[in-house]
Amino acid sequence: MHSRRPMTLPVRRGFTLAEVVVAIVLLTVGVMALAGSSAMVSRMIGRGRGSTVAVQVATARIERLRRVAASTTPRCLSPEFATDSTTTDGVSERWVITPGGGTGLTRRVKVILAYRDPRGPVRDTLDTVVLCG
Repeated sequence: MHSRRPMTLPVRRGFTLAEVVVAIVLLTVGVMALAGSSAMVSRMIGRGRGSTVAVQVATARIERLRRVAASTTPRCLSPEFATDSTTTDGVSERWVITPGGGTGLTRRVKVILAYRDPRGPVRDTLDTVVLCG
């Protein structure tokens, strides 16, 4: 007598069409998120570059004004220690020197900067006090 073997289905290997579609959708979403974040990082770097240059220009201006103020005795009497404006490295700067108030031994220095970043024109102001006494 012959024994009958149970009929078995062939074993299939690989992915179904639904699994492939789900994998493609997940991969696409991940790549799109990565592209969006890299664009955002690029914009942030552009904005940071502009503000860094502006801060360097303002700091250099204030240091020059401090040196000029200290070059005379009594201090702050140099004709170069005065309100003026210029453009440096694409940054328009204007500085205003006013009495500091109180004892009259200080001057208020306000540096107003204008420059462009990827979003458009930007204005920043840096205020400090120079000792004249």
